[in-house]
Amino acid sequence: MRVYLLFLSLFFCGITFAQNSISGIVTDSSNQPIPGANVMIVGESASTVTDVDGTFMLQSSRKPPYTISVTSVGYESQKISVTSNSQKVSVKLVDEETLLNEIVVSASRTPERVLESPVTIERMGIAEIKKTASPSFYDGLENLKEVQMNTSSMSFKSINTRGFASVANTRFMQLVDGMDNSSPLLNFVLGNLIGVSEIDVQSVELLPGASSALYGANAFNGILFMTSKSPFTSEGIRAYAKFGQTSQKAAGTNDYVDYGVRMGKAFNKYFAGKANFAYMRGTEWNAVNYDDKTRQGIDRGTINYDGINVYGDEVATNLKGVGSALAAQGLIPASAVNLLPSTNVSRTGYNEVDLTDNKVSNTKIDLSLHFRPFGDEKLEVIVQSKFGFGNTVYQGANRYYLNNFFMQQHKIEFKGKNFFLRGYTTTEDGGQSYDMLFTGINVNRKWKDDKTWFGQYAGTYVQSTLAGLTPTQAHSRARDVADTGRLIPGTAAFKNAFNQVINDPDVLKGSKLVDNSKIYHADANYNFKDLIEFAEIQVGGSYRQYELNSFGRIYTDGDGPIRYDEYGAYTQVMKKLLDDRLKFTGSVRYDKAQNFDGNVSPRLSLVYSGGESRKHNFRGSFQTGFRNPSTQDQYIGFNVGSAILLGSAKDNLARFVETLPIATAVGQAFAQGNTVTITGANAYENSFTAASATAFAVAGNPALLLKTNVDLVKPEEVKAFELGYRSFINKTSIDINGYYNIYNNFIGNLNVVTPLYGKALDGGGLTSADGQQALHALANGNSRAFQLYTNTDLEIKSLGFGIGLSRKVYKEFELGVNYNYAQFDFDQSKDASFEAGFNTPKHRVKASIGNEKLIANLGFNVSARWNSEYLWQSSFADGVIASATVVDAQINYDFPSLKSTFKIGASNIGGKEYGQVLGAGLIGQQYFASWTINP
Repeated sequence: MRVYLLFLSLFFCGITFAQNSISGIVTDSSNQPIPGANVMIVGESASTVTDVDGTFMLQSSRKPPYTISVTSVGYESQKISVTSNSQKVSVKLVDEETLLNEIVVSASRTPERVLESPVTIERMGIAEIKKTASPSFYDGLENLKEVQMNTSSMSFKSINTRGFASVANTRFMQLVDGMDNSSPLLNFVLGNLIGVSEIDVQSVELLPGASSALYGANAFNGILFMTSKSPFTSEGIRAYAKFGQTSQKAAGTNDYVDYGVRMGKAFNKYFAGKANFAYMRGTEWNAVNYDDKTRQGIDRGTINYDGINVYGDEVATNLKGVGSALAAQGLIPASAVNLLPSTNVSRTGYNEVDLTDNKVSNTKIDLSLHFRPFGDEKLEVIVQSKFGFGNTVYQGANRYYLNNFFMQQHKIEFKGKNFFLRGYTTTEDGGQSYDMLFTGINVNRKWKDDKTWFGQYAGTYVQSTLAGLTPTQAHSRARDVADTGRLIPGTAAFKNAFNQVINDPDVLKGSKLVDNSKIYHADANYNFKDLIEFAEIQVGGSYRQYELNSFGRIYTDGDGPIRYDEYGAYTQVMKKLLDDRLKFTGSVRYDKAQNFDGNVSPRLSLVYSGGESRKHNFRGSFQTGFRNPSTQDQYIGFNVGSAILLGSAKDNLARFVETLPIATAVGQAFAQGNTVTITGANAYENSFTAASATAFAVAGNPALLLKTNVDLVKPEEVKAFELGYRSFINKTSIDINGYYNIYNNFIGNLNVVTPLYGKALDGGGLTSADGQQALHALANGNSRAFQLYTNTDLEIKSLGFGIGLSRKVYKEFELGVNYNYAQFDFDQSKDASFEAGFNTPKHRVKASIGNEKLIANLGFNVSARWNSEYLWQSSFADGVIASATVVDAQINYDFPSLKSTFKIGASNIGGKEYGQVLGAGLIGQQYFASWTINP
């Protein structure tokens, strides 16, 4: 902490150096100020950006005369000669014919016009952030073409591009200033919880397709780049404050606040620094879906109810089996067992809203020092630290309240005109996070253990039946008696039990999640364009080490951290031909992970610029991508109540060890004891598919049983084909793209049931003694359910296309519209137990209209989006997400004299609440007013 205080003191100390400065104003053809225009001295690194009133001050150690360059997105650049320090510079920029001349870097790791990008790319800059009608710029990404958000929490949104994504989107990568924002423990991006403040965003670039050839294994279905502002070019103090309300039927109307400050200072041409602070607080979208997880039309009145947002009711058992156990102990007559139905009964659970305070918050801190030893961009050394902490809800196999989580990243980077070398580390701490399912289960067990509860239920049912009650009445009476002593939410007794449970990491008694995992990463790139003339050639590489440390709570790391590494190298050649009309790009990357064979990922693309003005740009590309199994796929060993999530790294099967009790005397004889110890090998080598085990339980026919035949997980692969066209015709910007993907070895989950004794055989193995023992184990509950990570042998295909149009329709009114189609092809009948989890609407339409110069300094923007209904599949719950129409709107007003922008906005105006993740809260309305100083 002393080091960071030193950083801050350096920012604000009174070190100054004599510099020359010029000032001026940048306006458009209507004499309206242009905020955010870049002003720089040609041939020098000195630069700045214009304020909200279009004014600027540019400092440099260089004395006039010199030439400055002024650029802004949507306008033609201008160069102005400066002859003296006293010169007042006035620059008028002319509207550019097309916005497709924006410069992007991510598509080829080198600056190029959007028009010439070899793959589909979407971009959001400073101007777009100002226009967005969403509560935050990250929320506004949903209005980009090809983006579908998966909202787990008001503060936790996961980006889905081209499908096959749940909240835990391990097929998507997010880089902030070159650092991967993924959780070290879980391998997926945590939204913008440790991202960047909106007043520090310079640009956002999105590649929606496979990018493994340049960015490695995790860039399988898309990658997002967020670049922050440099203190050398963006100085001063900027701040924003938002206040608003959220409205949801379940949660009511609640306040939320969001504010931040950015301080940047270039002390001279050698040294600069910046500090960012942002804080958000609000009330969660309450999750109140009380449908049964697996059966339609089932409600709380059903004796074996398992509600989606109800926890503790996952504990269930067969009522006749309970009666048999009671009779064996002499607690009820043997004849009474026949009065009990052979049906499962579940305990009474607790609603999610009673197991969390339903509050969300997020604090982000970003500190960086920038050194330029030669006073220019030939070499810049950056030391950066990022911190993110707060509360949110994450949905995976269960619902988890991430309470006081803490994540930090520290980076040192050396970069120049043609190279970079960076190393960073990411560390996370679970804080007081907990699993809501086990919270419900173990709060129940605090006031009455399962054995006693089910015993009282069975005994009361027998008594009620003998007293002449109907089965429905007997069940109701039995639950009332068994629930005697139940802890009531809000009472002191409940709070005491709740606090004990969430602070205990033992799943038999508690629900706390423990995590102190880390990532160590280094990567480098060099571009030979100034040394080799015939083509632009780049080389690069990366290395990463994972250190998993959940103390045995989530992973099989009870004996100490699990470490494994991966590395990769790539090269790219880019060459322009045919009078620079045809651009060829070829790249290839090799990656090797510790537990798997190496993979080679090539990419080939062509871009042709047709027409006299070269504004008809046709592109085509082919690339392969792959995704290494994630840390979860390999090393998880997590008890989620209904099953064990078990990773399939070879050493993980031996790491996982569990001792379980045997329920019946016959079973104990078969097992040769009261307990049985199993390992991960039992799950993969001696189990039945869960679907066949369920069919056997219903029909009692052993012939329905199928032995699990599953391989250990291996990398999945994709072959991606893409065609596209970009142009500007009759003042209309056009972007059309289509893609076709072929997936092999697609990674997914398989649910299985392992008998605790005997041998799993197809058809139950009736003629085998081992097979008969396994049948006995299944019939008497002496089994363990697992969710395994594996690959499907079947080929999965997906295709889609999109079109985006934008133009100024009247004066400064700008209209934009885009449409996306997406579908996948998978023969479920050939692999009935496999879930692809496409989780993407087939049809999506988005539109916006706005005018930043409606009246003087008044601007507005309205955006709308619609999606068709779609199937949601995840390890938590499956079901249909309904179609939704969402309208957002904002008006803003610039006060140049105050150097401020005021904005009033609302999201989901007049629309009904909608969902994006089955199990998460429905999204209601959000209203806000904001004040940004020096935007």
